[in-house]
Amino acid sequence: MSLSNSALKGLIVGEMTAQGIEVAGDHAWAEKLAAAVANAVVAHITASAQVTVSGGSSAGTYKVA
Repeated sequence: MSLSNSALKGLIVGEMTAQGIEVAGDHAWAEKLAAAVANAVVAHITASAQVTVSGGSSAGTYKVA
């Protein structure tokens, strides 16, 4: 499964709504905050992710692209 900024943003907004945070209106920043958090999380995971192959001729640690 690939990472998706928009899917993660949707999950964050849904959780904010469930917690009672107002996500709509002139002064609501929940959508922008959710987008910023989602973008940062995806960027961090994408930049830092590694996979370890423990056996066979491909054994080693590789960066996830």
